[in-house]
Amino acid sequence: MQAQIQALLAAGSGGVGGTEGRTTEAKVEVATPAIFNGEAGKVEGFVTACRLYLRMKMREATVEEQVFWVLSHVQGGSVDVWKENVLEELQSGEMEYETAEEFLMTLKKEFGRGEEEAVKAAELRKLEQGGKLMEEFVQEFKRTARGSGYERRLLMEEFK
Repeated sequence: MQAQIQALLAAGSGGVGGTEGRTTEAKVEVATPAIFNGEAGKVEGFVTACRLYLRMKMREATVEEQVFWVLSHVQGGSVDVWKENVLEELQSGEMEYETAEEFLMTLKKEFGRGEEEAVKAAELRKLEQGGKLMEEFVQEFKRTARGSGYERRLLMEEFK
């Protein structure tokens, strides 16, 4: 009987009906990100999915393990050459990341160039006051204009 109690305690069952000695880490399922192939418009979603997975499932992993895990989800299309270059730089010691977030930002900069700006510009061109109060429209216009690449005269032309 003593052996059974020890086995239960070792398995983390705690005392009778209790939770003492038990780790309360929840077993949460987190989807892995879809394979990223460098396709325009997909980098933001890929980076977000990677952040979520790394935070929920790989918190204890080293930065190197996290970076290699992300790279394992980067395949095909224009991204293969970039991935090979990154792997060579990492293995030779030419490049080192302090955090996985730093690596994700590098990925985002490499493949997200112009993407956000183009989306913001398109949103800005479609934006209309409609039934909104003027102050609401002005605030929405300012928010949308940020990051659109539009300045002064172009912004004035889009303000309708």
